[in-house]
Amino acid sequence: MILNNVMMAGTDEPVNIRVAGDKIAGVSSSAILPENNTLALTFDNAILFPGLINSHDHLDFNLFPQFGNRLYSNYTEWGAYIHEAYKNEIGDVLKIPVSLRSEWGVYKNLLCGVTTVVNHGERLGLTDSLITIFEDTHCLHSVQFEKNWGFKLNNPTKIKLPVNIHVGEGDDWLSFNEIDQLTTWNLFRKKLIGVHAVAMAEDQAKKFAAIVWCPESNYFLLGKTAKINRLKTQTNVLFGTDSTLTSCWNIWRHLQLARKTKLLSDVELYNTLNNNSTKAWQLNCGDISVGKDADLVIAKIKPGTRGFDSFFSLGPQDILLVVHKGKIRLFDETLLIQLGTLNVEDFSKIYINEVCKYVQGDLPGLMEKISGYYPAANFPVSTHQNATVL
Repeated sequence: MILNNVMMAGTDEPVNIRVAGDKIAGVSSSAILPENNTLALTFDNAILFPGLINSHDHLDFNLFPQFGNRLYSNYTEWGAYIHEAYKNEIGDVLKIPVSLRSEWGVYKNLLCGVTTVVNHGERLGLTDSLITIFEDTHCLHSVQFEKNWGFKLNNPTKIKLPVNIHVGEGDDWLSFNEIDQLTTWNLFRKKLIGVHAVAMAEDQAKKFAAIVWCPESNYFLLGKTAKINRLKTQTNVLFGTDSTLTSCWNIWRHLQLARKTKLLSDVELYNTLNNNSTKAWQLNCGDISVGKDADLVIAKIKPGTRGFDSFFSLGPQDILLVVHKGKIRLFDETLLIQLGTLNVEDFSKIYINEVCKYVQGDLPGLMEKISGYYPAANFPVSTHQNATVL
């Protein structure tokens, strides 16, 4: 596959990419000529970036609406409240088989250009997924909700796995203190990757290999977010969405909110989605260079934008192409003519904000199955040209 005339994100320099198998095989400033009937796509006014890495999601929790009607001191207060106030609503969603809920979680990410997602929770066991589901972690929920968390943390059979855990998700002493509890109990000095870290101080951050920033979820629950501008000096910062229980389905909305905080520079925020994450999770993606996994996204540049303004102004409707490990997973209708040899029967035709996309697999069929269990399911895509998403 050859991808010609795309602007590298953050720059206004055109590049041309050659993909062989599941890897990037060439990056050139000159157009690459196809050989032996190789698929070649040429773009106009389009931006290229590595497939996004979402470092925190609960894939099976993305059919829930947002639950909560005020600000909370911490996640335990919120958790107790929603299980009482929304007991019936939670039960309705949980009637959907976990496999269907998880498949939708995959599509939620793919539609936004995410090609790798770190799932927090029980291993889902999904096979032949359209994106990379990273679950090679020692996953603990939290100090407050994980029974026997201290013994589990020091499980010698999982000594080499990074510990992936919610921590410091609150604005009170309980949330601050649980961070110290966690690091004190980390007897084997395992690699800690903490999620949320709203209550975290700089000296605590030194004891973490990375933290995952989920600003939209934090503002929804707590009205504030982590002091990322300070924590970044002590540890690696990654980006996550969390599930729709506390945030919007659309990662671009999260990124636009994060940018408005000005807690990170554009380059720093961009790196939370790729280079920082590949280091933390030991991945072979997140960079557009020879030998890396061919996880690539191309999107339409909005008129009047340049550099990182082009990147951060994007939405799902702007995505033209998603390539995961060298395979096309999603493409815009405008590419149909150039994709003449592609078997379109493997794709579903959908609309996002009235823009037509083709996505691999039977997404309409999945939505129909889910609706059979949960008629109130609200999907941000449609099979007809009249849907508006947020």
